[in-house]
Amino acid sequence: MADNEDPKKKSKGKSKEVCGYPLSIFFIVVNEFCERFSYYGMRAVLVLYFKYFLLWDDDLATSIYHTFVALCYLTPILGAIVADSWLGKFKTIIYLSIVYAVGQVAMAVSAIHDITDTDRDGTPDNMTFHVVLSMVGLLLIALGTGGIKPCVAAFGGDQFGDHQEKQRRTFFSVFYLCINGGSLLSTIITPILRAQDCGIYTKQKCYSLAFGVPAALMMVALLVFIVGSGMYYKAKPQGNIMLDVCKCIGFAIKNRYIHKSNRYPVREHWMDWAEEKYDKLLIAQIKMVLKVLFLYLPLPMFWTLFDQKGSRWTLQATTMDGNFGLLVIQPDQMQTVNPILILTLVPIMDSLIYPLIKKCGLNFTPLKRMTVGMLLAAIAFFCAAVVQLQIDRTLPVFPSASQSQLKLLNMGSSAVPVKLPGHDVNLFAGQFSNSYFTFEAQKISISIGSPAVTRDVPLAKGQRQTLLIPSNVSEQWTQTNDLTFKPQQGNNAIQFINGLKQGVNVSTPSANFGIIDPFQTSGYKQIKNGKAVFTLSSGSQSCEYSWDFGFGSSYTFFIPSTLTFGPMCQESITVAEDIKPNSVHMALQIPQYFFITAGEVMFSVTGLEFSYSQAPSNMKAVLQAGWLLTVAVGNFIVLIVAELAKLPEKWAEYVLFASLLVVVCFIFTIMAIFYTYIDPAEIEAQFRKKVDDDDDDDDDDKDNSKRNLQRLEVEMVKGGATKSHEDNKSTQTRM
Repeated sequence: MADNEDPKKKSKGKSKEVCGYPLSIFFIVVNEFCERFSYYGMRAVLVLYFKYFLLWDDDLATSIYHTFVALCYLTPILGAIVADSWLGKFKTIIYLSIVYAVGQVAMAVSAIHDITDTDRDGTPDNMTFHVVLSMVGLLLIALGTGGIKPCVAAFGGDQFGDHQEKQRRTFFSVFYLCINGGSLLSTIITPILRAQDCGIYTKQKCYSLAFGVPAALMMVALLVFIVGSGMYYKAKPQGNIMLDVCKCIGFAIKNRYIHKSNRYPVREHWMDWAEEKYDKLLIAQIKMVLKVLFLYLPLPMFWTLFDQKGSRWTLQATTMDGNFGLLVIQPDQMQTVNPILILTLVPIMDSLIYPLIKKCGLNFTPLKRMTVGMLLAAIAFFCAAVVQLQIDRTLPVFPSASQSQLKLLNMGSSAVPVKLPGHDVNLFAGQFSNSYFTFEAQKISISIGSPAVTRDVPLAKGQRQTLLIPSNVSEQWTQTNDLTFKPQQGNNAIQFINGLKQGVNVSTPSANFGIIDPFQTSGYKQIKNGKAVFTLSSGSQSCEYSWDFGFGSSYTFFIPSTLTFGPMCQESITVAEDIKPNSVHMALQIPQYFFITAGEVMFSVTGLEFSYSQAPSNMKAVLQAGWLLTVAVGNFIVLIVAELAKLPEKWAEYVLFASLLVVVCFIFTIMAIFYTYIDPAEIEAQFRKKVDDDDDDDDDDKDNSKRNLQRLEVEMVKGGATKSHEDNKSTQTRM
């Protein structure tokens, strides 16, 4: 059977069938799984590579990262044009996969620090080489992954015949499962690989291995796809269809503008104004595409909400408690709930929910499924708003831009009375005040001790500070600057204050505070949750102090002047809980992840199938690219809405996004009501049949005219016509 045979025939390629599916489908599914593992695995550690290997600051690392992601969702348009116009989907996937693999290899090589580390100190000496090679690699990856995105799904759909409509619907679900399966495994494995130490001369974090494994998976994906080559149905490209479409639309608009006068008859569709120059079949195909693209207009709003699970929801998780007993979840690990639920919900939807709805006699069309998916995403954000309200109740009250907050610490060995504006406090030896005091004034008068020593203390607007009261209150008073925000990623911010007359070295396996001078404070160090053991040493003396940390807290530990190094060290140190640990459990995020994932299954999986089924045979990859473009637009909307709204409360922002999606969903529902489902192949067949019939009619007319002419000439000969040449010419002319 030829590779380019009629797509309406029952069997399309040379592939055998397994359980009703073309065998070639299994090669495409494995290819997609490996490619998604490669992409998401590389992306999982990309920002850390920018920051800690290339030594970029947070702003530059973030900007380059999002530029790369944006390119990955813009290049599908280029891939679709190449596939539908010149190379076809099969060759486009092959060539761009090679580009993709080269880009991944370039990224892996760029992360080998030993290449330019001539002095063997662990830091590359020629950072320009690594930056240039990594940027070239990212550009090739963006071109490769974006270019094949619209082709793989459409190429898989091409493998099914008319008798396999049910299997084709199932394929799109399995296809989406592979995307999430690859994403889930790679985001778990590649961070583990990155955390390993590797190197020839010096050991550093192994970014080369973290990029190398995805590169190897991309090569496997390419190899598997090539192995199945002989089984594929390979639809031939239809020519530069994108250029034809643009020219046809432009001519229709121009022609309509020229003939805008009322004396010209009204056309049924504005594209009909192109009939004077372009084929009716092409016009009909463009109408089909425009109908679907028009439906795409509200869709970016879904992705606006969906993609915030990697940003807003992760930040929300940093203010929550991730202790699940035997398992401790970090804030950014909550995102793995999405692919886990995807792998669970897709088969449940296909084998249970959808058949049950069908048995109930309900016509649950693709557009209805997408509408429900959008509503579920809105519900997810309403859930996120409720969770945020619970979190806000537990957060500390930080000073506003016009306020200042002050806490007191008695570093002496005896109690002292303290008088502040509106407050009288009696501080015991080595103790902190119970809480921060809030003031509106920029400078306050404080009296300490008996007899009292009164001084004016300047305050920093919008800041939290601690006033260190020395043993002799007549000496200089010192103020420290404390945190005015929750520590990021669920970590705990820790600082030590040394009340001894000699320097003290404080260290723990995860952080080294260094030597803290007498009556001074250390800088803040980030400590992960769990039990931490601190070693305090001064000269030959040392002792250990331990504390069990939760998530997102801040503590100040005071080493009193009465500290005795030894077993009693634990009881001697004073602790101030500046910011309480997170008390709202991360499990409360599970409902919002469930709703957003259920919405994704109904919206995204169905959208892929809908885009394929409603696309003309020569424009399927173009519509797939248009679908992916809605994702890119949705990400831009996040920035636009957040910038314009500037809501001070996070829960209000969640409600705003959810409300916008509900409004968009209502608009989409109205658009869906007026949409008529079509069979593009049937419409194209009707047009081709009509053209063939017209051609047959023209041929019949020509044959009849020829036969009439021959009959007339015979009659003239038989009748012995003696008319003049002019009369004969006249007769032939009339004929």
